[in-house]
Amino acid sequence: MDAELLVAEALGTDRVGLYLDLHRPLLENERGAIRPLVARRREREPVAYILGCRDFYGRRFRVTSDVLIPRPDTETLVEHALVLIPVDIACRVLDVGTGSGAIAVTIAAERPLAQVTATDNSEAALQVAADNARELGVGDRVSFEHADLMSGSAQYEVIVSNPPYITRAEMEGLQTEVRAHEPKAALEAGADGLDVVRALLTTAEPATAPGAQMLIEVGAGQAPKVLELAKVSSAWEPAGVYQDLNRVERVVHLRRT
Repeated sequence: MDAELLVAEALGTDRVGLYLDLHRPLLENERGAIRPLVARRREREPVAYILGCRDFYGRRFRVTSDVLIPRPDTETLVEHALVLIPVDIACRVLDVGTGSGAIAVTIAAERPLAQVTATDNSEAALQVAADNARELGVGDRVSFEHADLMSGSAQYEVIVSNPPYITRAEMEGLQTEVRAHEPKAALEAGADGLDVVRALLTTAEPATAPGAQMLIEVGAGQAPKVLELAKVSSAWEPAGVYQDLNRVERVVHLRRT
């Protein structure tokens, strides 16, 4: 698939176009367009960065090396967030650590009455996210703010986040595509991978009223630990744990007490 995507990009077509023209010999200038893309992939650069885009929840998002590449696992977070966000009532939603803006933009596109705010501590990531919001037609309904976690003093009904959750030890074992090319700040979160989750549980408390909902994407095996952290904080109570398509407990659902 990598080869097909790269060749299709170089030839200005898609994978279907390749198969329809499968037996046509390539011209020298076409081979010349393919070679630099193959060279980048040989260095284990992710295909999404080479192509400059990645599909997520039925939409195409621009990505650069400043943002984490959106993954299918995160669509689980979006699916359950959409269950919590009314279709016909305005709802204030906060996406913490927005990166490419995939979560915030998707929610805004699927829930036109939602008031979505997205934060990130990377100005470069926020620029990518804002570009995606504009290109996908929701630029006027998603606000982006430079912040470590929370946004100002607003009160939100729903908070969503795909925070860094890779442990320091796990970083060394990641694929080269991830370890060497994706932003480390969007991946690693301390010795147990939960440093950002701890901070999120604390800072989200004053940004929410009783009954508010929070959905957090977590790594494999982390859900029980996050639920325990929520109980200790006393501000949050467990409301559910949801599996991704690989049956990994991927999303923790908390409710503000």
